[in-house]
Amino acid sequence: MSPTLSRRSALRLLGSAVAVAAAATGTGTAAGAHAATRRGDTPANRRVEGLIARLTLDEKISLLHGATDPDPLGQAGYVPGVPRLGIPPLRLADGPAGVRVTRHATALPAPVLLAAAFDPDLARRYGQVIGREGRALGQDVLLSPMVNLVRTPYGGRNFETFGEDPLAAADLVAAEIRGIQDEGLVATVKHFALNNQEKDRMSVDVRIDEQTLHEVELRAFEAAVDAGVGAVMGAYNKVNGTFACESGPLLTDVLRERWGFEGWVMTDWSAAHSTVASITAGLDMEMPDGTYFGAPLKKAVRDGGVSERYVDRAVRRVLTVMDRFGLLDGSAPSRRERDPAAGAAVALEVAKAGATLLRNEDRALPLAGAAARSIAVVGPTGAFPFVSGGGSAHVVPDRAESPLDAIRARAGRGAHVSYALGEDLYGKPLPDGALSGAVDPEGQEVPAGRTWTYEGTLTVADADEWTLVVHYSGERPLVRLDGEDLYPVRAGYAEYFQGGLVTAAPDGLSVRRRTLRLGAGAHKVEITAKGGARGQVFRLRRVTGATRAQDVAEAVRTARAARSVVLFAYEDATEGQDRTTLALPGHQAELIEAVTAANPRTTVVLNTSSSTAMPWLPRTAAVLQMYYPGQEGAAATAAVLFGDCDPGGRLTQTFPADDAHHPVAGDPLRYPGGDGVEEYSEGVHAGHRWYDAQGVRPLFPFGHGLSYTSFAYEDLRVRESRRGLEVTFTVRNTGRRDGVEVAQVYVGRSPDLRLDQAVRILGGYRRLTLRAGERRRVGVTVTRRTLSSWDAKRHGWVLGTGRRTVWAGSSSRALRLRTTAEVTS
Repeated sequence: MSPTLSRRSALRLLGSAVAVAAAATGTGTAAGAHAATRRGDTPANRRVEGLIARLTLDEKISLLHGATDPDPLGQAGYVPGVPRLGIPPLRLADGPAGVRVTRHATALPAPVLLAAAFDPDLARRYGQVIGREGRALGQDVLLSPMVNLVRTPYGGRNFETFGEDPLAAADLVAAEIRGIQDEGLVATVKHFALNNQEKDRMSVDVRIDEQTLHEVELRAFEAAVDAGVGAVMGAYNKVNGTFACESGPLLTDVLRERWGFEGWVMTDWSAAHSTVASITAGLDMEMPDGTYFGAPLKKAVRDGGVSERYVDRAVRRVLTVMDRFGLLDGSAPSRRERDPAAGAAVALEVAKAGATLLRNEDRALPLAGAAARSIAVVGPTGAFPFVSGGGSAHVVPDRAESPLDAIRARAGRGAHVSYALGEDLYGKPLPDGALSGAVDPEGQEVPAGRTWTYEGTLTVADADEWTLVVHYSGERPLVRLDGEDLYPVRAGYAEYFQGGLVTAAPDGLSVRRRTLRLGAGAHKVEITAKGGARGQVFRLRRVTGATRAQDVAEAVRTARAARSVVLFAYEDATEGQDRTTLALPGHQAELIEAVTAANPRTTVVLNTSSSTAMPWLPRTAAVLQMYYPGQEGAAATAAVLFGDCDPGGRLTQTFPADDAHHPVAGDPLRYPGGDGVEEYSEGVHAGHRWYDAQGVRPLFPFGHGLSYTSFAYEDLRVRESRRGLEVTFTVRNTGRRDGVEVAQVYVGRSPDLRLDQAVRILGGYRRLTLRAGERRRVGVTVTRRTLSSWDAKRHGWVLGTGRRTVWAGSSSRALRLRTTAEVTS
């Protein structure tokens, strides 16, 4: 399996840890063969070349950068066409969990929940919903899916991707891309490469060795190329000293020459840093404007700094994809109308399939008998539906029912379902007389074109922790307390980057918070609110230690009066910022402690983006991880709680025990980076591999998830084939209910390779639905690619031969069966 290096490729590899041979072997071979076929003399190629010959330089350049849409649909980007030649414009929409425009769309569960189902077929249908809706909503390109792996549990966009394992991510992204593009929408895999954190994402220099890059981060991108993805989005960050959007080793050596990618590469929004270096390295399109690929590119061509052949190359890539999708000859699929009912059905199926039961003591779930007839629902996200995360993942849903309403409907007339807020997200009006002067506590109205100002004092009776909350409908008001701006606008981060639920009040007003300790006495308050073009309303609210204690006391009383409790906890993640801790935000941990002390029959439902620390876990009866479940999340949650379906999800990311025990803990060079440099010094030991290598016990391991029934594993057998290792075993449902199991196969190290290797890797998996008492023989193929490691000296994949251990089980730590198998060359 050693690659053959040409002299030209070998020279280009010098000095680059990420470059690879142009003629290397691997899964890129099929893509390369496809590329060779596409470059032949076909009607499509003649059509594209004919257009390039007729385009002026200005017209060519207009196809290589974003512009202002004269008829915007609320999408993220727009590229004007060339009407005189019949080249239509392109509209580009965000869409990791549905199509993000200003109109309603199906709000699907977050990709992290989709991934938990371990079901590529479901991922394809998920993609088909997005593909049809994107076309119906006037879009041509989807800026999704995201496949950067979960490396740090603090990553602000962990909910937008598929988890920590390269194989699982590769399977799922390939299936979703096929679904999206089945419907005629161009998919864009992102962010190429190593955008695994939001902190300093615009500038951080990611240092990584060649083996780690290929074995960990690039596998899912390669799978996307093999699936025929139309576009790739370059990342903001640097890779080994060079910005990703001007990295020849990434954009040309790996993406084009090794993998055979024929689509176009665009920047993330404002991720370009140069003209000449970017276009010669392989970047094709700058978004959202032409800062570098507009007038500067034209000047560079006119002055001789860039050959026009680079412009032609980029235009060719864009037009080739457009032609492939029928956008140049009018053969594109018609823009069918949305099918909201079908979209909702898939959203519900995904939410149920990915629902992950982490804990279930004494069969607390499913709710039945007395436990189902007397229920206390606690928590703000029990009454306000948590649909999606923030930033580019936010979708305007067709509808969204609250879990409280869904639980009441499912419990039926004979049941008593009570509710307590527990944790106040939106605040209560300021006490009478606390704020001097005329400020309407119900909402101050500011007419259009006017500016309203206020100067006065806030009188605090007793020293306390205050969370000051502002609700507003227009431009964020300036609120100063004792001279300090409480809600500063971060440079470069607009309202777009805010979260999905916590930053919007039930009536639609935007919400911002600031928590600080206030001493007793008078505090100076200054407010400036602008009415803008449409006028606005704003209001001030507060949460204090005293009001919080009242809310917790009410929740405790409600919990004590009920047979069972369902407590909803949240964490509102968003693009543009990372989490700072694994703990639940606010005072939710204290709320859980108080409620579980009052009623130990408490199930905690987590609407969180990623792993969560759970110091309160031993006092709960059950914990159900629902992530961001989309518009049908309430119905799915109720279905799982009452046992209408089995919780079908399994973790695609390891949950650490606390902030001190995970792959990037205790090493600031790993995360968030030091002096602008972030080091992947953990090497190939990413995710669950790190826990195995270090012997660290997680809170919940990769692949973990409980069913309402039980399963037995039997008779593990392995034989070698041309494809790799053929693993078979029997799974038996030993319980009294039908249930879902995700059977997983892991493979140990090769004794013949003198390369860094994980203790074990995920070799394959199979999602099973078994009737009570049913047994099924399961077959999983561990491919030769999965059995291979990347050899940096050879710049290619090398098969890991020798006697290798094979395990089968229900998680990376619940390995029920074990045997060995010989891998030969």
